[in-house]
Amino acid sequence: MIFVYIGLAVLLLVIIISSMRIVPQKSAFVVERLGKYQSTLTAGLHVLMPFLDRIAYRHTLKEVAVDVESQTCITRDNVAVEVDGILYLKVIDAKRASYGIDNYMFASSQIAQTTMRSIIGKLELDKTFEERDNINAEIVQAVDMASDPWGVKITRYEIKNITPPQSVKEAMEKQMRAEREKRAVIAESEGRKQATVNVAEAAKREIELRSEGQKIKQINEAAGKAAEIRQIAEATAMSIHAIAQEVSQPGGSEAVSLRIAEQYLLEFGKIAKESSTLVIPTDLSDIAGLVASLKKVSKQ
Repeated sequence: MIFVYIGLAVLLLVIIISSMRIVPQKSAFVVERLGKYQSTLTAGLHVLMPFLDRIAYRHTLKEVAVDVESQTCITRDNVAVEVDGILYLKVIDAKRASYGIDNYMFASSQIAQTTMRSIIGKLELDKTFEERDNINAEIVQAVDMASDPWGVKITRYEIKNITPPQSVKEAMEKQMRAEREKRAVIAESEGRKQATVNVAEAAKREIELRSEGQKIKQINEAAGKAAEIRQIAEATAMSIHAIAQEVSQPGGSEAVSLRIAEQYLLEFGKIAKESSTLVIPTDLSDIAGLVASLKKVSKQ
């Protein structure tokens, strides 16, 4: 009889332990009772009804990255490109994620692919590389709207690669090479233009400086000549004044007359030496008369 009780106790303990469930952090378990939804278990320890309750679905509430397979999209200008990406989502309602759709990850990736084909079809090839952010935003909006009944939130979508055909790659490389060469030619011409302008400005500045220097030189020369003339005039005036004072002294008039006559005879002699023809005054007394006239002027 004791063994029966022990057996029943052990069986009861096993049943209790088997009915206990520990839910990890950032996880949610969906419980069904007799095949019908009963509750959603969050993180912690929970006890289920033995033989009636069971864990039907287990969901992680963390953000999950879903790889979107590469697919061929036709652009607006009829170029086939290979596009792949990655979709980020997380479960916000475990019940709807369990019963709203069979496989929400697969469904979300399929909607992302179809939306991608639709968006790429509206763009030209060049725009597909420029409009990545807008394409990502439109895909997130479309997939998030479709996945709302599934209790799934689409956080973001990122395009990994956009691969055009090899022929298009070669054409794009040629176009980029031509564009780089064009920019190089423009930059070189701008450099030559700037160099020409700089040379012209330097020549202009040189002419201005030379003109300014010539102007200053002329002003200085004029000032020097003016000072020279003034000094000569002052020296001449001083000499005349000194002569006048000496002439006014006793015997000064006779000395002036003698000096004038002497200078006259010296100049007359120079003329006689330099010229082969000599004109002699008919009246030699004119020399004495000239001396007398000069004497009279000096007295006045």
